Amino acid sequence: MIRIPIEEVEEQLAAALRGLGFGAGRAARCARLFAETTCDGVYTHGINRFSRFVAMVRNGSIDVNAEPAVVAQFGALERWDGRLGPGNLNAWAAMERALALSREHGLGCVALGNTNHWMRGGSYGWQAAEAGLIGICWTNTMPNLPPWGGTDPCVGNNPLVIAVPRAKGHVVLDMAMSQFSYGALESYRKRGEMLPVDGGFDLAGNLTRDPGAIEASQRALPVGYWKGSGLSVVLDMAAAMLSLGKATHQIAPDSLRETAVSQTFLAVNPEALGGGGEVADAIVESLHRCHPAEEDNPVRYPGEQTLRIREENRRLGLPVEETVWAEIVSM
Repeated sequence: MIRIPIEEVEEQLAAALRGLGFGAGRAARCARLFAETTCDGVYTHGINRFSRFVAMVRNGSIDVNAEPAVVAQFGALERWDGRLGPGNLNAWAAMERALALSREHGLGCVALGNTNHWMRGGSYGWQAAEAGLIGICWTNTMPNLPPWGGTDPCVGNNPLVIAVPRAKGHVVLDMAMSQFSYGALESYRKRGEMLPVDGGFDLAGNLTRDPGAIEASQRALPVGYWKGSGLSVVLDMAAAMLSLGKATHQIAPDSLRETAVSQTFLAVNPEALGGGGEVADAIVESLHRCHPAEEDNPVRYPGEQTLRIREENRRLGLPVEETVWAEIVSM
C-alpha cells in the first residue's frame, strides 16, 4: 500500500474522467465521490472500483453525458429516469432533490429508474445528514444472493442506507442484505483471512467462514437468514414499483453489464415537527454506556468508525494499492 493525499487522488481521477468525455464539473464531483469513499474506509467501492466503472463506460453501459430527467411529479414525490448516466452522479442529484422536497413538504421522495450502480450507498446518507436531514435510500442490484431456502442467486444484495443527523457525529447505517458484501469477501480472500462469523455456504451446502468458498458457490448468507432475504425482496419491489424501472430478475447477472437498476431516495426534515436532535444524542450516550464484550473494543454507533478512519486517511493520505494506482495513472 502507498499513501496519497486525497487532493491528488481526486485530481488524477478527474483527469481520467475528463479523458472519457466527462465535463469538468461532473468529472470533479464523480472523482470526489470515489475519493471520499476510500477516505471513509469503504475500499471496495472507492478507488479499487474505479477501473470497473471505466470499463462500464467503455462498454457502453454508462453514458457519461446523460443526466437524470423528471418524468412524473405528485407533491413531495417524483419519478426520475436516470438515462443510464453515471450512477453516483445520478444518485447524488436524486438525494439532493429529495432534500429540497423535504424542506418544502417535510418529506421528499425521488424514485430513480434506469440508472447505474451508485458505488457506495453511504455517500448519499452522509449527504443527507450533513444537510441536517434524515436520509433513507436503497437500490436493487443484479441477482447475486440466493433467497432463503433456495440455492440459485435470484434476489439482489440490495443495499439499504439510513442516516440521522447529529451535531456530535452523524449516525449512518450502510448495509447490504448479505452478512458480508461480495466486495468484503474479496478483501478477506486477498488478505488470506477467514471471516469472523459464517458468511455463506460452500459448494456442498455447508455454512462456512471461507470467503473464497462463498464466492465459488455464489451463496452468500442473508443477514438474519430469512429476514434479510425477505427484506431484499420488498426493497426490490418498492424501488422498481416507484420508479417503474427494472426489478432484480430483469437485470443482467454480469458485474460489467449491471445496468438499468432502480433506486429510491427519501429525506425527512425533523424540524418540520419541531426537531428532536437530543433524542439521537441520548441514544448514542446509552450505547456508549453499554459494557463491551471485549474491553479494548467499545460499543460504537453506525458511522462512528467511519469518522475515525476519515480523519486518519485525510491526515496520512489515502491507502492505495500500487498496482491500482499505476493503472489509474496510465488511463
